[in-house]
Amino acid sequence: MTGTSKARYENVVVVTRETELDELVARFNTLAQAKFYLQQEGQSFDGIQRAHDMHQGVLSQVRKAIPATTKQHVIGREMVPRYTFGDDDLVVTVGQDGLVSNTAKYLTGQPILAVNPDPASFDGILLPFDLSNVGEYLLRALRGEHCIKPITMAMAQSSSNQTLLAFNDFFIGASSHVSARYEIAVNGETETQSSSGIIVSTGAGSTGWLQSVYAGAVGVVEALGGTVTAPQGGMRMPWDTERLVYSVREPFPSQVTQCSLVHGAFTDEAPLKVTSRMANNGIIFSDGVESDYLEFNSGSQLTISTAPRKAALIVPRGTDRMQNR
Repeated sequence: MTGTSKARYENVVVVTRETELDELVARFNTLAQAKFYLQQEGQSFDGIQRAHDMHQGVLSQVRKAIPATTKQHVIGREMVPRYTFGDDDLVVTVGQDGLVSNTAKYLTGQPILAVNPDPASFDGILLPFDLSNVGEYLLRALRGEHCIKPITMAMAQSSSNQTLLAFNDFFIGASSHVSARYEIAVNGETETQSSSGIIVSTGAGSTGWLQSVYAGAVGVVEALGGTVTAPQGGMRMPWDTERLVYSVREPFPSQVTQCSLVHGAFTDEAPLKVTSRMANNGIIFSDGVESDYLEFNSGSQLTISTAPRKAALIVPRGTDRMQNR
C-alpha cells in the first residue's frame, strides 16, 4: 500500500552510472580511439554519443533542481556498496531500472526518487520520473510531501551468518558454466539436484529474470508440440508480496539427482533451504552483480526468505501506476 512520508531530508545523494561512451573511453583511453575502433568495426558512434549527451544533460538538470540550500553529492554505482548513507539522505537515481535495484539493497529505509534519463529507450518499470516532473517531485520529497511504495526484498543467510539482499532476484549455482550440485528443501520436500542453478525472484523481480525463464519454458513446450495457457497477469506479482518464487534452470535427472522441485512459491513460514554439494566455485549473487556474492561450497547452507526491511520507492502522489507493471 502506498503511504505518505512526513520526513524532511537535508541531503540529496545522486546515484548514476557510466554510460556506454564512458565505458568505451575507459577501455580505449581516449574518445578518439574509442570512436576509431567502432568505425573500424562498422558501427555507428553517433547513437552512443547522443545517449551519453542525453544522460549528462538529464543529470545536470536534476542537480540544478536541487535547492542551493540543500547539500548534494554525486556518486557512481560502483561506490554504492561502500557509501555510508545517512538517515537524512534523499537518494536520487539517474539511470536504468537496474540502478534502482542495485542501490536499494544498500539503503536502510532512505527513499529513492528514480529518474528515467531516456524514456524513449528505457521501459522504466521502476522509473516514474523524468525531466517533465522530477523538479516538482524532488521539492515535494525534500519537504516530506511524497508517497512511498514499499517493495519486498529477499534475503539469503548462510550457515556462517553471512547475509546478502536482493531487490529483484538471486542466482544460486556455480560461478562457471558447469553443473551446480546441491540439495534443495522447500515446503516440506527435499531432493538432490544437478542443474544450471536456481533463480529466486521477488515481486519486483517477477518482471525481470523470471520472465525470461518463463519465456524459455514456453518456447520449449511449444517446440515439442505442447500448448501453454498464459496465467492472468503473466505471473507478475505485487511488489510488496510476502511470497518469493524459485525456478530451477535446466535440472538434470539421473540415478542420484531428481527434478521434481523445479518451480514454486514459498514464504517465511517455510523458507527455501539449499545445501551445497560443490567442492568449489559455488556462489550466490543478487540482481545480476556477480562481483557482490557469497561463496556457496560444500558444507554451506543457505536460507532464503524475505528481508526484514523493504525498499522505499517514491511514486507520484495519488497513483498506483507503478504497481504490477
